[in-house]
This record gives sequence, structure tokens and C-alpha cells, in this order.
Amino acid sequence: MSFFDALSNWPSERVLDAVQSAQPEDVARALSREDRTPEDFAALISPQAVPHIEAMAREAQRLTRWHFGRTINLYAPLYLSNLCAADCVYCGFSFRSGIKEKRLTLNEEQIRQECAALAGQGFQSILLLTGEAPKLVKLGYLEKAVAIAREYFASVSVEVFSLDFEGYAKLCAAGLDGVTLYMETYHRPTYEQVHLAGEKTDYLFRLDALERAGRAGARRLNLGALLGLHDWRADGFWTALHARHLQKACWQSAVAVSFPRLRHTPERFHIPRFVTDAELVQLMLAMRL
Repeated sequence: MSFFDALSNWPSERVLDAVQSAQPEDVARALSREDRTPEDFAALISPQAVPHIEAMAREAQRLTRWHFGRTINLYAPLYLSNLCAADCVYCGFSFRSGIKEKRLTLNEEQIRQECAALAGQGFQSILLLTGEAPKLVKLGYLEKAVAIAREYFASVSVEVFSLDFEGYAKLCAAGLDGVTLYMETYHRPTYEQVHLAGEKTDYLFRLDALERAGRAGARRLNLGALLGLHDWRADGFWTALHARHLQKACWQSAVAVSFPRLRHTPERFHIPRFVTDAELVQLMLAMRL
């Protein structure tokens, strides 16, 4: 079953009603449970949960240490190319953003040099990134880049444009083990307003990309919404639903959540729903719980 089916069961109206109707006792109940429901998550991101942030933080810390111990995992990002054929109005990489920096794509020797330098600093994990330019930075190029990186790092991930199942399978065969891909916003009308050109305009193809990656063999899946494009509580709720869906659909893969937040944008775009530090912390704690 596509995640779109599960998403359709929780339209904006239902999500925001669950959030706004939450009462203090709902927050207390959510904090006391071990297995939490979507309704519990709605309570934890609601205004009623704000006085309980400290309690949420203590419980989130307890669970984090229980599962992972006192560890921090580091990775190094490496941009292979800043070419981009998409027009995402919030992004400085967009071909219509007015960016004046030179557009570059690393060749194989340059990739190898960068990997050697990063590995020499002790990094064991790398994230290879590109812009949204699948016709310019092709799949074969990504395969070679993954294979080169695999010579230097124990873990190789990509954050690139959405691929089909066969594309992800080829990268996994080359040594890929992780895929990071942000939906940006799950709210389809907003998604269509901020993505004006390029293959990224295909909402459904992007929505199911991580599931395709997991089924193709990627063992680590990292998702997130770009906070600030739409109501943070709604996008946060849908992100949690998506993570739970991936845990079930791709049960052999580890699922992680990131919290990218809009702070600096091109002059043509103004952040419609700026997310404060306090709101960001509340969402992160609720997601950990």
C-alpha cells in the first residue's frame, strides 16, 4: 500500500482538529504510555503540551540512552554537483534563484580526492549530494561516485533527486546503504505552489521514493519536512506517519527523521510559517517519544 493511502486518511482538517482539541489529560496520557498512537503524537505537538516540555525532554533522553547509549554519529556531506533544473522557489540552488556562484560537477578524480581528504580526517560515513538535475547528473555518474566513496567509507548515503526502483537498486549494488530525501511539505497544494518546474513537481513520485529505496535494498532511510513551508504541526504529524509507514513497509531498514528548517531564502521568497526554536524543540521531542 502506498503511503498516499495512509496520508489520505489524515487530511489537514483532521490533523489540526486532533491537535487543537487535545486537553492536558491527553498530554499526560501520551507521556505515560510506552506505545503511542497518532492521537498521542497530536497531543504532544499541541499547545497544551508546551508546559510539559521539560517532562518530554527527560523521557526523550531516557529513551534515547536506552536505545543508543551515549553516542553521537557523525557524517560528512560532499556535494558532487550544484547543477539544478528544478524551480523550488525557497531554494538558492534553483536555476531561477539568481545564484551567481559557478555551477560545477566533480569529475571522478575530484571525487576521489575529496573522499580521501574526508576519510583522512576520520570520517567513516559520507553523504553524497546533488541538485535536481537527473538529465545532467545521470544515474551512471552516481553509480561511479558511490563506488568510489565506498572505497573510503564504511557507510555511503545519497541525497539526490528521486529515483525509480531500478535506479536505487543499481546504487545499492554499487555500495549504497542509505538514502536521505525530504518531502519538503506533505501538503499537496503548498507543494505545488513552491515547486514550479522540473521532475520534482511530481508529488506522488517523490512521496513514494523512500519506500522504493528501502525495497531496493537501502538499509537506512532518512526523511523529513522542510519546516516553514506549511503549518509545522501538520507537516510534523505527516512526517511521523510516514516514518511509521516506512518502518512497516521497509522493516529491514532503519528509519531516521531530520528537521530541516527554513532560515535563509532567496529574495523572491518569504517564509510563510517561520518555526521558532521552541516549536522546533517540541517537535523533535514529540518525534523521539
